Amino acid sequence: MDHHINPAKAALTVGAFIGGWHVVWSVLVALGWAQAIVDFVLWMHMISVPYVVKAFDPSAAVVLIVVTAVMGYVFGFVFARIWNRMHRG
Repeated sequence: MDHHINPAKAALTVGAFIGGWHVVWSVLVALGWAQAIVDFVLWMHMISVPYVVKAFDPSAAVVLIVVTAVMGYVFGFVFARIWNRMHRG
C-alpha cells in the first residue's frame, strides 16, 4: 500500500478548505448572522466573553480569505512532506 501524499494536492486541498471556511464566515458576517453564531458557540462551551462581531468590511474579508488560504496551503504542503518522509519505503 502506497502511503505517499502528493504535497501539491494536499496543499491545494487544505488551502481550499481553510480558505473556503473563511469565505463562509465572511458571508455570515455580511448577512449579520455571525454574532448569533459566536454567542451560541460560547454559550454551549459555557464561556462568557464579550466578543463583538464588527460590521462587514470587504477588504478585511479578502485579506482574511487570502491569508488563511495561503496558510492552509503551506500547512498542507509541510504536512505532506513530513508524512512522506516518515513513510519512506
